[in-house]
Amino acid sequence: MDAFEKVRAKLETQPQEEYEIINAEIKHGGFVYYQEGCCLVRSKDEEADNDNYEVLFNLEELKLEQPFIDCIRVAPDEKYVAAKIRTEDSEASTCIVVKLSDQPVMEASFPNVSSFEWVKDEEDEDVLFYTFQRNLRCHDVYRATFGDNKRNERFYTEKDPSFFVFLYLTKDSRFLTMNIMSKTTSEVWLIDGLSPWDPPVLIQKRIHGVLYYVEHRDDELYILTNVGEPTEFKLMRTAADTPAIMNWDLFFTMKRNTKVVDLDMFKDHCVLFLKHSNLLYVNVIGLADDSVRSLKLPPWACGFIIDTNSDPKNCPFQLCSPIRPPKYYTYKFAEGKLFEETGHEDPITKTSRVLRMEAKSKDGKLVPMTVFHKTDSEDLQKKPLLVQVYGAYGMDLKMNFRPERRVLVDDGWILAYCHVRGGGELGLQWHADGRLTKKLNGLADLEACIKTLHDQGFSQPSLTALTAFSAGGVLVGALCNSSPELLRAVTLEAPFLDVLNTMMDTTLPLTLEELEEWGNPSSDENHKNYIKRYCPCQNIKPQHYPSIHITAYENDERVPLKGIINYTEKLKEAIAEHAKDSGEGYQVPNIILDIQPGGNHVIEDSHKKITAQIKFLYEELGLDSTSVFDNLKKYLKF
Repeated sequence: MDAFEKVRAKLETQPQEEYEIINAEIKHGGFVYYQEGCCLVRSKDEEADNDNYEVLFNLEELKLEQPFIDCIRVAPDEKYVAAKIRTEDSEASTCIVVKLSDQPVMEASFPNVSSFEWVKDEEDEDVLFYTFQRNLRCHDVYRATFGDNKRNERFYTEKDPSFFVFLYLTKDSRFLTMNIMSKTTSEVWLIDGLSPWDPPVLIQKRIHGVLYYVEHRDDELYILTNVGEPTEFKLMRTAADTPAIMNWDLFFTMKRNTKVVDLDMFKDHCVLFLKHSNLLYVNVIGLADDSVRSLKLPPWACGFIIDTNSDPKNCPFQLCSPIRPPKYYTYKFAEGKLFEETGHEDPITKTSRVLRMEAKSKDGKLVPMTVFHKTDSEDLQKKPLLVQVYGAYGMDLKMNFRPERRVLVDDGWILAYCHVRGGGELGLQWHADGRLTKKLNGLADLEACIKTLHDQGFSQPSLTALTAFSAGGVLVGALCNSSPELLRAVTLEAPFLDVLNTMMDTTLPLTLEELEEWGNPSSDENHKNYIKRYCPCQNIKPQHYPSIHITAYENDERVPLKGIINYTEKLKEAIAEHAKDSGEGYQVPNIILDIQPGGNHVIEDSHKKITAQIKFLYEELGLDSTSVFDNLKKYLKF
């Protein structure tokens, strides 16, 4: 509550419409480590909000363009701190290790690091484990020591190209887990946090289709896994010295249509962050008596931000939505109550509505939607509608706070988020029902969502825009081919559009890793023919299309620029052919390809990109954009 008071006081001294992005930070012992300007710094915990800090490293020494800290890890006794640093125009990260002496000095620098964690060995020496990423693949694990006994050696290499490796330190720091995963299967090894030079212990050999994640408490492993029926996540536990699957005992099961967002372990409690029927819940499990307390969270909340926390008495987290900044909450175990941050209530809660709706797809499946609009909007049928979709990899549609989305709602727009099959909003089966040879389910869901919105009085086709990024571009491109009459405009960012040719090119970094999502058209004729049915690039034809704005990145390794250019050229040719037979009054749709420099996949808060997309939408829908750009300047520093 002391922390909340500081936040409240800070909020009262700044204009309500401003917000700030908090850089990566971590508390360890009596210090807070974070980024200040272009420096890695630390300050006393109680002085973290003041300007009293010690500079540990100047990021400018790395000679990178606008570097920022992505992640920080402090060695157990604070002899060293490691920080992962990257830039906005690249996914490559550099890990620096700084020795925390009277005069802090950079001890080492490792390129292309993805995950990393510290442990301490029997001789009180700090050991850094880290994964090395090459061509977007993490297959190698290294361990390094510093000081007088400096060494750096490869610890593990994963041979299967469809799997990747990441490291996670259990909440009590007892074990470092080495997680070896594909899109549908996992295998976990335990590295003893007290004896990191001993061989790792395998929990359970990989079984195709079985996913599991591990936490530790009091010599017991808590395992979140989909093994058994139903094939959704459930919580199991076993003794740490008998970790194999035959010893796993069922501990807690989830309701149907539930997505497990995260799990946090405490001394006497396990906290599950859940999404059930498109609403957020926190389940607090008492480990002493197996009691369960389920808390339904405010209906405006659409996403969690889980804070790193070592306080055994409290579980802090944040709730957010696309149109309001994150708000802090803390569950206090002693009181058994949830406390929310005090201070000003965001005015958006009174001026806007959030609706949970469902659309019925062709096969009868009910598809959830989250809809936002102003409470005082009259005649919603004449309001512009922006629909957002993703529907791949079992990942939820991103619903974090985006200031430009808030500005659109303030300007009278309706926002609709469609949680179609292929995503993960209703659990693992929801993903399974929208991948491989069921990918067309996601397309049918998206079409049903837009038609339902129109039928229920939300906007109309001439005022409807559709937006997506990355793999979401598959469904959007497919809908433009199959039902272009539903849309007036489309914005895409780094979109995946040439599915067939991309998945047949095994030299690309992610092709082998993603066969479980899209199929293998090179060796399976059924997969090849099925992909041809929905692939946006394969189904372009001479017809009327909505106007489309595409933002692509020059050196994007995840979605090759070649496929986007191929799609754009084919689309323009089809539109030109259709225009020949459409008479003089035909309005040709605008197809804009905006190629940005850099090699990052998606830069969410690029002001240039946001401005270009909003300008495009307002022009295509014939709207007055005067006030929207004035309001946007309150949130973004142009």
